[in-house]
Amino acid sequence: MQVNNVNLRISAVRPDQYPKDGFPEVAFAGRSNVGKSSLTNVLINRRNYARTSSQPGKTQTLNFYDIESKLFFVDVPGYGYAKVSQKEREKWARMIETYFSERQPLRGVVTLVDARHEPTKLDKQMVDFLHYYDLPLLVVGTKVDKVPKSRRNRCVSQIRKGLALRQADQVVLFSAVDKTGKDDVWAWIEKQTGIK
Repeated sequence: MQVNNVNLRISAVRPDQYPKDGFPEVAFAGRSNVGKSSLTNVLINRRNYARTSSQPGKTQTLNFYDIESKLFFVDVPGYGYAKVSQKEREKWARMIETYFSERQPLRGVVTLVDARHEPTKLDKQMVDFLHYYDLPLLVVGTKVDKVPKSRRNRCVSQIRKGLALRQADQVVLFSAVDKTGKDDVWAWIEKQTGIK
């Protein structure tokens, strides 16, 4: 999809604040600092539209990005950041669960993991959660430019095994540096949303 027009429509914490347009939505989830903002910026051909932060745990709302008035990218708060209080983490968890379990226009979730390392316990919990709600799932292994090409198949196997992925779950290796995987991620989004 060719993207020219993007705007942050709303930062929401409750269902009554979600957009009412009915556009299909794709959510982006992952640990703090795994590269969600970098992936979003590459997909929408912007350098710093989705803000990358040196402060992990900074996104505390569901950010709805209007893409070409055809679909929404929904940036979900990053998980696993230790300096955020337990109370704050529980509040985020409730907000995210409400969105994933109740939101009708949601067509699928892109969940990010660091391709260089085995998935963490929190990564596994997120995938289990998405499986529980039977949401279409694309796992994106980020920072793959730091992995030699000879080891990339092993990365995919490690991700599939570590997350106990289902056969239908797709894995794409991605680099914000050289744009590896960008077209594959867009192909999955277009398939899930019916948007070209």
